[in-house]
Amino acid sequence: MTYDSDNIFAKILRGEIPSERLYEDDDTLAIMDIMPRADGHCLVIPKTPCRNMLDATPAQLNACMKTVQKLSHACRVAFGADGITLQQFNEAAGGQEIFHLHFHILPRHEGQGLRPPGQMADFTLLAEQAGRIRAALAG
Repeated sequence: MTYDSDNIFAKILRGEIPSERLYEDDDTLAIMDIMPRADGHCLVIPKTPCRNMLDATPAQLNACMKTVQKLSHACRVAFGADGITLQQFNEAAGGQEIFHLHFHILPRHEGQGLRPPGQMADFTLLAEQAGRIRAALAG
């Protein structure tokens, strides 16, 4: 399988599609998920091309996991979460829909389920939640 440089995350990285950016370093970008299954649902992607963890380099995976941990801590603080669910899908049979490596971070509260998939966010609420995460990142 080859990498499709026209996938939505590649377009976000090139600035062709807007996103609610949370954090960025030399190797990764964290953004809000526009179809959130929980308040604070965000994504971490590498800035370099790879379809998923099956073809990612160790350096790409290490960079992503460093950012995943940073964002997970910030999400727990920002939303008073009891825990974090981390999701990562590989190839269509594994549930992957966008073929650029990405990690879902979902703040979770005891006894509260996830919302159904595929529901577009209220962008005003999404921006407010992003502000909370950025504030938590700033300490």
